Amino acid sequence: MKVVDNSGAKWVRCIQALKGRKGARLGDTIIASVQEGQPRGKVNKGEVVFGVVVRAAMQRGRCDGSEIRFDDNAVVLVNKHGEPIGTRVFWLMPHELRRKKHLKILTLTEHIA
Repeated sequence: MKVVDNSGAKWVRCIQALKGRKGARLGDTIIASVQEGQPRGKVNKGEVVFGVVVRAAMQRGRCDGSEIRFDDNAVVLVNKHGEPIGTRVFWLMPHELRRKKHLKILTLTEHIA
């Protein structure tokens, strides 16, 4: 999965989706391992971190009847308390994160879809 914040990681691999599901959906928290990172980042290669799925290729229905789907899967890294590790979030974020109580991630982003 691609990392869309400035925490220092570029790619992570999902180890486990929390909440007991088979897979993770939009807004779910996951446990991941850092596969590739930047040289002087806050997280290093091989670290086990928590993340929130902010883009999912699997389509999800909205309350108004429309559906949202992204081209790829992306994650924002968070600590154990759910606070973002990075200080900036790139790309746009869906407003479904507000319902899952990830307001700190939404305040760091530029655009909300």
